[in-house]
Amino acid sequence: MTQQPDTFDELIHSPVRLKICAALATATALEFTAIEDALRISTSTLSKQLGVLGEAGYVTLDKRKQPFGRPRTWVSLTRKGRRAFDAHVAALRRLIGDDVTP
Repeated sequence: MTQQPDTFDELIHSPVRLKICAALATATALEFTAIEDALRISTSTLSKQLGVLGEAGYVTLDKRKQPFGRPRTWVSLTRKGRRAFDAHVAALRRLIGDDVTP
């Protein structure tokens, strides 16, 4: 499925997934627990929603070894995910009559 410019994306529109994408759009990568804490969601909820976004090709997960303790998981939007998020935001802006082109 090819994402058309400025299209409403049902996959991203879910409130938790929309918040995840919005958070990821502000950084190159975010650590899993930072997303969990910022959005105040459970580990299982974040894992499930990242799985959905990952299957769509919108995010990537990178487990990084640490000098001590368990590896940490870092999450990034893919190019496809960033384009889909930007198009979804533009569609929402059009919907509310705020058609501001970035």
